[in-house]
Amino acid sequence: MSRSLPPLEVTSAVPGISWPALPGPTGAALLALLFQLEQTQWWPAERLRLAQRRQLDALLAHARAAVPFWQDRLPRDWPDPAEEAAWEAAWQALPILRRDEIQAAETDEAMLAHTLPPGHGEYREIFTSGSTGRPIRAVRSQLWELVWSAFTLRDHLWHRRDLKGTLAVIRESGAGKAAYPEGDTAEGWGFSSAALFETGRLVSLNVTTPVAQQLDWLARQDPDYLLSHPSILARLAAASREAGLRLPRLRQVIAISETLRPEARATIEAAWGVKVADVYSSREAGYLALQCPDHPRFHIQSEAVRVEVVDDTGRPCAPGEVGRVLVTPLHNLAMPLIRYDIGDAAEPGPPCPCGRGLPVLARVLGRRQNMLRLPDGERRWPLLSSSDIGALLAAAPPVRQHQVVQAATDLLRVRLAVSRPLTPVEEEAVTAWARAKFGAGFAVTVEAMPELPRTPAGKFEDFVCLVPDEG
Repeated sequence: MSRSLPPLEVTSAVPGISWPALPGPTGAALLALLFQLEQTQWWPAERLRLAQRRQLDALLAHARAAVPFWQDRLPRDWPDPAEEAAWEAAWQALPILRRDEIQAAETDEAMLAHTLPPGHGEYREIFTSGSTGRPIRAVRSQLWELVWSAFTLRDHLWHRRDLKGTLAVIRESGAGKAAYPEGDTAEGWGFSSAALFETGRLVSLNVTTPVAQQLDWLARQDPDYLLSHPSILARLAAASREAGLRLPRLRQVIAISETLRPEARATIEAAWGVKVADVYSSREAGYLALQCPDHPRFHIQSEAVRVEVVDDTGRPCAPGEVGRVLVTPLHNLAMPLIRYDIGDAAEPGPPCPCGRGLPVLARVLGRRQNMLRLPDGERRWPLLSSSDIGALLAAAPPVRQHQVVQAATDLLRVRLAVSRPLTPVEEEAVTAWARAKFGAGFAVTVEAMPELPRTPAGKFEDFVCLVPDEG
């Protein structure tokens, strides 16, 4: 496979100098990071782990000294990073950070560093989307935002995107923002690239826009790249295929925020004849894993974050085992998150044939709290295969979108976005479908509506469990 990149035009910040360009301080810092990332992705796994342990040592020392929450949770004596077995044993003995602990510490700001080292800049406050129903306040430094930008650019470079093209984005969820019919237009792809590369237009539309209007807007914009949530992309692709609409300039689709199911990927790629690049990230922890540009798996971004996948006892999962995801951002000294249980589940994979030493995730399964709870206490993933979805559509042809909500251990609500009201026969068929898929012991209600609601951040989940987790 060719690794050639489209031409990149570096922005010069020095008057009178056009080429070779001399970027300003932020652009120069980004170039320094990208130069290193180009090398480190090919390092052997052992060398990556050693470099990561050294950075984690600096993070732990800062957290002990400057963050009240961590002063009593982190041991004073710590093994040398070169002693891998001892260091890893000490690391795995650290307690796992829970979401409710972060929320409890918000009242006295115990999670925040009372000082930052020189060069880390100012504190920046954000809030997570609250897709779990429990949003948290997170604080990060300007330096951490610089690192975020570097990994945004790595994703562009990995997937050989032409930065001079038009990027269409459907993710704005604020009331009245990027409203149909025109949406918003900006000259440039955003702050991550602005300090370094010349880029094309960025056009955006609100996620609350009905799918028919999204499709009309998308056809008028005729973008080179399209970025949105998988659920939006799949519905757009299906509507586009039904209407016989092609996007002649489209080169790639980028999926963010939600779990990209295999059937959604297949729908998108079949409708538009382009590949989908998936991104695994979170607002509080940054980029966690990026899809390999050469193979259908994720590479953990080890230069920015330590990602662990562990079982219920805290033991690291082997390839093929599904476990919970713990994350430790390496460079956010404003609010260190150490072994933070992000609420997701994933499956590690073997080394990638591409040759990169970055660890592999074979699958990201999404929010762990949304596992199906069975009456006997067992939990299992409620993943719907292509045949499952095909059976649902055969039972009720007017269904455009589906969501299953487990309201109690013995009650499922099947919520459907439909093009017309369901007939009594179709409702009965949907009920039978749900019991066949999830278990005959469930009571099932069917709720049909024109559109299914999203979270305040515009996200959508096809299965939601409202039963409290007792384990």
